[in-house]
Order: sequence, then structure tokens, then C-alpha cells
Amino acid sequence: MLEKLGLGTVQFGQAYGVSNRRGQVPQAEADAILKRAAAAGVRLLDTAVNYGEAESVMARLDISPFRIVTKTIGLKHGLEAVVARARQSAAALKADTLLVHAASDLHGEEGEALWTALKRLRDDGVFRKIGVSVYAADDPAHLAARFRPDVMQLPFSLLDQRLLTDGTLGRLNNLGVEIHARSLFLQGLLFMETLPEKLRHATPHLVRVRTMLKDAGTTPLAAALGLVLSRLEIAFGLVGVTALAELDEIIAAAQIPLPDLDWPSFALDDELVLTPSLW
Repeated sequence: MLEKLGLGTVQFGQAYGVSNRRGQVPQAEADAILKRAAAAGVRLLDTAVNYGEAESVMARLDISPFRIVTKTIGLKHGLEAVVARARQSAAALKADTLLVHAASDLHGEEGEALWTALKRLRDDGVFRKIGVSVYAADDPAHLAARFRPDVMQLPFSLLDQRLLTDGTLGRLNNLGVEIHARSLFLQGLLFMETLPEKLRHATPHLVRVRTMLKDAGTTPLAAALGLVLSRLEIAFGLVGVTALAELDEIIAAAQIPLPDLDWPSFALDDELVLTPSLW
């Protein structure tokens, strides 16, 4: 399973996550995390220009064991700036894959020009693959059919199974899209005893999920990883950590055999709770 695990790096560049009490990961800790990840067989790192100092931190560390995925700056900066910054990321990180960070940039009037520019970067060998990072509301299947990306990053988790239920994962798989799943833990929401006030109405469901998993003889962490990493449509499941100990927990949990579980029963149908950008 660990070969399908990818490591998100937003915490390397800034304090991120509703459950994050540690703040930005110190560089020495980030170095230790990458060494442990590489030793465990993790082979993919996900980053972005918009993740604070993440790219510059990574450029100072040994990222040679990993395939690097990064993302564009917003098209509001102008197409030339988007391309120039992408080339800078490619040079600094030897990045393999470039994703459009905001799908709305492709929906706009310059969307076709942006995608043509990304294809040119791929054709010139600057990046090996190109794609787009999406939310469920972006209609990923339609975007994939229109632009034919190599890679699509999307939210999928124990609580958020919308793109499985509506058939999107299957359609993307049929189009040959490499799927990277993020938000496996919904920024740690799955593990929090006390939710932020705005999300507190989801507490009864989360308590029920934890109870069902305990009764089945497993943990929320093992189940959250198991669902994503066991899906054949998904190439990589991305996780973020704020400390080496958290990565060790994830590596251990990802290798725990799971009992038969009623996966759909854990899903939550609540757009506010399932969309961290709305928090």
C-alpha cells in the first residue's frame, strides 16, 4: 500500500489545517520526514507555489527519491507569468507534474490558452505530465473529457465519497486519467473530539463513524487510509503531516489489514463540512 501513498507539503511552507496545533514544520523536521518517507517506500511529493515557503524549503532538502507534483499560480497574474513561474518550479525542484491549481482558470475565457501553454511545457519536456486540481463542484468528469489531462487531483475520503458515488472516479479511470486523492482526513477533522463551531453539527455522525470502526476492530486512521489506497481507480492518496511521529503512525496504519466494512455508511452528505475552503 505504501507505494500508493503521497506526501503533501503544505505544512512545510505554512501553518495549515484546522487541527494543526504545531504550525509550520521546521526545516530539520521536514528533512527527517522526507528521509523516513523515502525509507518507507513513499515516492511522491505534492506541493504548490501557493503553499507559502514549501517549494523553497523542498529545494534545500534531498527530494531526489521522489516524483514531484507542483501547481500553477493563478491566471490572474497573466499567462506569461504562469508559464515563467512553472518553469522556475521545474528548475528548482526537477518537478515531474504540473497541475492547474484552480479549475476556475480553465473554465474562464483564457482556459484554452492556459491549457495550450501547459501542453507546450509538456511537449518541450519541462514537465512529464500535466493536469488539474479540482473540487467536486468543478465537474471533474466534464473537465477531463474536455481537456484530457494526464493527472487529476481531487478530494476523496471516508467522509467524502461523492465522486465515487456519482461515478466520476470510474469515468476518469476510463479516460486514462491518473487520479491523486487528497483530503483523506479532511484536515484532521476525522480525528477531532471537539469540532470548530461552524462544523459542530457533524459531531453525531463522526461519533457514529468512530463507534462503528471501533466495533469492527479498527481505527479511523487505518480505515481512512484503507479506503483510498485500496481503490483501484486511485493512483495516489495524499497525506499531510506536521511531525515525524504522525508520519510513523500513518505508515503503520496503512499496513493494517482491514475487516470487511460498509464503506458507504461512513459517508457524509454535507457540502460545508466536506469543503475546507468554506470553513
